[in-house]
Amino acid sequence: MQSYGRFVAKSLIFFIVFIIAIGPFSLNGQVLPVGSQVLEDRYRRDQLLGLVDSTISFTIRPLTAAALQRADVFDPDSSLGNSSIIYTMPDNHGYVQLLPASFLYRNNTEYPYGWNDGNMIPAAGGQSKLSAGIFAKYRFLTVQFQPEVIIASNNRYDELAASPGYGWHWYYTFGNRIDMPEYFGKGPYSRAFMGQSSVRANFDPVSIGLSTENLWWGPGIRNALLMSNTAPGFPHLTINTTKPVSTAIGSFEGQFVVGKLRSSGYPPSYTEESRHHELFYVEKPDVDRSFSGLIASYQPRWIKGLSLGWITTKVVNRPDVNGLRDFLPFVKPEARDVAYLDAGNGAERTSQDYSIDYNSIFFRWAMPAGMLELYGEYGRSLRPHDGRDRMVQAAHSRGYVLGFRKLLPSNWIKAGDLFQLGAEITQLAFNSSYFLNDSPTPTWYTHHVVRDGYTHRGQVLGAGIGPGSNIQSVQVSWLRGFKQVGLQFERFVQKEDFFYSYGHVNDLRRQWVDLGVRAYADWDFDRLIASAGLQYTHAYNYRFEFYMPPGNTFWEFDPQDKTNITIQIGLSYRF
Repeated sequence: MQSYGRFVAKSLIFFIVFIIAIGPFSLNGQVLPVGSQVLEDRYRRDQLLGLVDSTISFTIRPLTAAALQRADVFDPDSSLGNSSIIYTMPDNHGYVQLLPASFLYRNNTEYPYGWNDGNMIPAAGGQSKLSAGIFAKYRFLTVQFQPEVIIASNNRYDELAASPGYGWHWYYTFGNRIDMPEYFGKGPYSRAFMGQSSVRANFDPVSIGLSTENLWWGPGIRNALLMSNTAPGFPHLTINTTKPVSTAIGSFEGQFVVGKLRSSGYPPSYTEESRHHELFYVEKPDVDRSFSGLIASYQPRWIKGLSLGWITTKVVNRPDVNGLRDFLPFVKPEARDVAYLDAGNGAERTSQDYSIDYNSIFFRWAMPAGMLELYGEYGRSLRPHDGRDRMVQAAHSRGYVLGFRKLLPSNWIKAGDLFQLGAEITQLAFNSSYFLNDSPTPTWYTHHVVRDGYTHRGQVLGAGIGPGSNIQSVQVSWLRGFKQVGLQFERFVQKEDFFYSYGHVNDLRRQWVDLGVRAYADWDFDRLIASAGLQYTHAYNYRFEFYMPPGNTFWEFDPQDKTNITIQIGLSYRF
């Protein structure tokens, strides 16, 4: 604990001195928080229209005003003036600004559905997030205070842990290997968070600061393998570029983060009618975890709009941290034995695999001439043994995101209107290499020593679809500036690793697949930006269940499906 604090303090002092020595001060340290309603997607589309700098990779967020070349990131059209600035310093070197006031409401009728929502929890029933804040700048220093309040009804639903017959295997796969509780308490849930708050020293082209902001790493729109805003933002020290750094061979962006992850504080399940918890739960260590991560993106000078990058992250239980090596994700962990409790029987064991180490590579190619972008990310939940393993079994423990977006001119209603087509695939489930390998392959985001897994406050840091799941989605929409009306179709294969590895579930008729269609709209009313969505989801074999009456043939069974309706409404007022 003390070594961790000394490391952060020394790093902070070193980088402040270093950055002051290498460059002039930046003019603006404002950022656009990850998850900003409608605005993030607007800037990404604008790049395909040639309205935003093509060297921005959109793989390291939050985006900054310096990169977007906007005086106010919340006003991409520069149509609102400076009305949000409530005070200007007498020497004109600083100001105080009101941040947008935002409201997000979601209601799931039958079971939790939805992700990329930060501090909101996976829950059935109604849930609201309220946010507002203030931003202050003086010379190179900025302070952003943007707390968030969550209120959720947290209704009871038919959760997976309560399914008859799963018992030990559910705990061995999920309950004892990752902190993803089925319920966040036994009743209504309410909590206030620091949200998108930060204190930064901004220099050109680097910023250093302390923050609780959400981060997004990678090119994905709906999912990212290693860092998304599905979980709440965690407290961290960040050193990052504020805009692409131009060199003779191309432009570079990057971010290095060291932070602290916390558990949810809730057990895996509150199921009252089963004894699963008492029988099979192996108590997790009541400790925080250290997180460190690095992302680097490079855009070659000779291929405009193509960004290539690498992400590496490390998570270690804080009591197991032993020196600088455990804060550097690009350094191989130290070979030493660490004690832990076995997830299956609670026996005390030792392992040298005491950290969660993930790596991924990615690309994004934005082509404004064709109003098209292609992107992808590939990673492994197990480090390759060597170069031969990397080449021969490239698919072993792999996960990937692959997608595209295409804009099409349309004068159907008004000149300048657009149609948008997009699709994205995320695969996290085992493939055939799992069954041909003698060594156990961990489901993404779970771990046998770091038994809270790759999570913060009970939600995964990476892809919101969660451990061992897959999703395919297609979108089509009409666009005009902020305005958008569209449809989204998706096929979400729930927890496929669990399906294939557990004998009771491993029946090709039982696979749990959510088929959803969503109608959505975004609209701006001067300073107010509104969004709304209505999704119908049909869960085939909800919780992997079906009923086989006696005497029926193989396909003559009674489906145990479930239908969920998700309503979402968002409002954001820009002062």
